[in-house]
Amino acid sequence: MAFASLFARSSRLSSKTAASSTFFLRSSRQLHSTPKKNSDVSAISAEKSRWRIPNWFSSSLVPLAIAASATSFALLNQSYPSISESSALDSEGVKVGGKGSTELVVKGEYKEVPKELIAELKTILEDNLTTDYDERYFHGKPQNSFHKSVNIPDVVVFPRSEEEVSKILKSCNQYKVPIVPYGGATSIEGHTLAPKGGVCIDMSLMKRVKALHVEDMDVVVEPGIGWQELNEQLEQYGLFFPLDPGPGATIGGMCATRCSGSLAVRYGTMRDNVISLKVVLPNGDVVKTASRARKSAAGYDLTRLIIGSEGTLGVITEVTLRLQKIPQHSVVAVCNFPTVKDAADVAIATMMSGIQVSRVELLDEVLIRALNMANGKNLREVPTLMFEFIGTEAYAREQTQIVQQIASKHNGSDFVFAEESEAKKELWKIRKEALWACYAMAPGHEAMTTDVCVPLSHLGELISRSKKELDASPLLCAVIAHAGDGNFHTCIMFDPSNDEQRKEAERLNNLMVHSALSMDGTCTGEHGVGTGKMKYLEKEHGIEALQTMKKIKNALDPNGIMNPGKLIPPHVCY
Repeated sequence: MAFASLFARSSRLSSKTAASSTFFLRSSRQLHSTPKKNSDVSAISAEKSRWRIPNWFSSSLVPLAIAASATSFALLNQSYPSISESSALDSEGVKVGGKGSTELVVKGEYKEVPKELIAELKTILEDNLTTDYDERYFHGKPQNSFHKSVNIPDVVVFPRSEEEVSKILKSCNQYKVPIVPYGGATSIEGHTLAPKGGVCIDMSLMKRVKALHVEDMDVVVEPGIGWQELNEQLEQYGLFFPLDPGPGATIGGMCATRCSGSLAVRYGTMRDNVISLKVVLPNGDVVKTASRARKSAAGYDLTRLIIGSEGTLGVITEVTLRLQKIPQHSVVAVCNFPTVKDAADVAIATMMSGIQVSRVELLDEVLIRALNMANGKNLREVPTLMFEFIGTEAYAREQTQIVQQIASKHNGSDFVFAEESEAKKELWKIRKEALWACYAMAPGHEAMTTDVCVPLSHLGELISRSKKELDASPLLCAVIAHAGDGNFHTCIMFDPSNDEQRKEAERLNNLMVHSALSMDGTCTGEHGVGTGKMKYLEKEHGIEALQTMKKIKNALDPNGIMNPGKLIPPHVCY
């Protein structure tokens, strides 16, 4: 999910919008009749959607990113077999989303939402509900992903409390209407698609900090708050929440996708930093998964069951998070290498040395070239490692010197480090602008982003093997890795209107995933499954594990209303 950071809640403007430099905000959330019904529309125009540019967006890349990303798909609005049914087949007899699927548009059986349900929801939510076409289109088309869906939500709701969420789910369950939870919209695997229409439940109004326990170093929050906003409030207490999947991500969505980020090498992933949850099940029941105790051996670990469930089991309404002290001192270091294998070997050697780095990021020469072009920089276009060391001033400097020695033994050069605040921000700015630089380098292209993760000892081999194929491909492919925990991403840029380019991007993606799985790795280290990674799950987990997941899903959601068509491949049954 860290790579999704660079997609955040902004999106690529249509060429018409880019030309006028006009950005549209969300319309009023009042219930009114839908301007266009599904039966009246054969295609959804990309110009209908509105785009949001967050305040973190770097001004240096705004013009380039907008120009580079001025492309979109029209979504066909027709009825297809349900993706969540095992009998759903594409035109070649391959199950959509299942093994071997290469479908770009996610299909789903559409049923109109009953007017009685709309009336009930209006009673529950008053004006915090809309059937406005533009709003539905915006929520139904992922802003940060090439994945598309045939259908969009019929209604978007904005609950303000756990009680409202419970009533919404209970009503939808009664009418068997699909529900798609919606957070910061930063996910890139089609998590928020609505292939069967239904109700999109936007959690953005539930963003309170409910309780802060400074001495216990934990905080209780609602799911709609962003991690950056939370850290701004925590700073005055000398505390912070250490996961950094990227700008725009919300705590609820971070739980749902089991995200991590560049600091995971030091602090772990979301599963390691959530103490307890409150979740509304499909029937409206509210479940608290654990107490605030730092450890417990009491019963099933329901917290970990919900984390990573991607909205398929319920809606998260409260999260208790583990906090950390803000480091006393930090040093950021950068070093160049002749090959990605050398860089990966240094990352592995650093971890083996016992040094407690807080970040180890690897950028290949293609990505550095994109950054130079986008920002007018003059960085050496070679594989580069970026480190962050924390602790006391003396300890951070000592760590830096040890890693410098390790790097020199693996052909490292140009080792530089910074301790001043502004200098450190400038160095990390390089990392944060990586994806937008790729968009600027490939105008009119989409990004297919890989997310493989392997045991650390296999990282060098996997990156080297992948780089040979990537460099030989006609597509622009840039590599960025969380090298300290074996997770790496490839940004594969392709023209969405060119079927051959899409197939080539898919080939490269498949190659890396299957290589990672052969090394006892995973198809997704932090982005989650959504619709895009379902086809790899049987090879990774085995059919027995997937059947167990399906039994859990059916036990908690017998009507199959929670985020249908996600996570569990459609061919899985028991």
